[in-house]
Amino acid sequence: MRVAILEDDPDQLALLKLWLTAAGHDVQGFLRGREIMKYAGRESYDLFVLDWQVPDVPGTEVLVWLRENVSKTIPVLFVTVRDSEEDIVFALEAGADDYMVKPVRRQEMLSRTKALLRRAFPNEEKSLLEFPPFVIDTVRREIRRDNHIVDLRPKQYDLAVVLFRNVGRLMSRNHLQLAVWGNAGNLTTRTVDTHISQIRKRLNLGPDSGFQVVPVYHYGYRLERI
Repeated sequence: MRVAILEDDPDQLALLKLWLTAAGHDVQGFLRGREIMKYAGRESYDLFVLDWQVPDVPGTEVLVWLRENVSKTIPVLFVTVRDSEEDIVFALEAGADDYMVKPVRRQEMLSRTKALLRRAFPNEEKSLLEFPPFVIDTVRREIRRDNHIVDLRPKQYDLAVVLFRNVGRLMSRNHLQLAVWGNAGNLTTRTVDTHISQIRKRLNLGPDSGFQVVPVYHYGYRLERI
């Protein structure tokens, strides 16, 4: 999963990044509220971890901006020194999904982030995904349409699975690239475009299938039900 962290203490930021990276996530850290807002406007993330007290735009204002401009459903976890009941209630009512008071403990944070991601993306843990007329078997690494196996190359299959696990969600090219190819430095976003085109043809996405891939200029793609 792709995680964005807002934390103005470089040492604390490095520690949180270390924990989440070791747990298998791709993590980007930001020291300023405006910085994370800028990137969130042009990139997609699976989880936001926000500090409240940062020098420019406080975490609560970033949260409100995310809910109004990015997503009402992507999980947001607050990690902050502010521990009053009023602060916790304020953040939760503003749209946060969970709240932790510093100092945080590694295992507790990893458990909470895992729970948030599991609730937000339940398809991630399923081995059989059904999107009629498509059935995806992640154990056999097969996609069937009307009970016929679609011939896909490994990366085409991987990209198709990411799209179906996130039906209706706008995902940036960089996010898709990281999810399928990892941190391969020799790839360009054109690679994603080429594979999207191939998936369209091989799965015959369109009115007959009930699904279509919609490009968003200068951003990425969204798989939509028709």
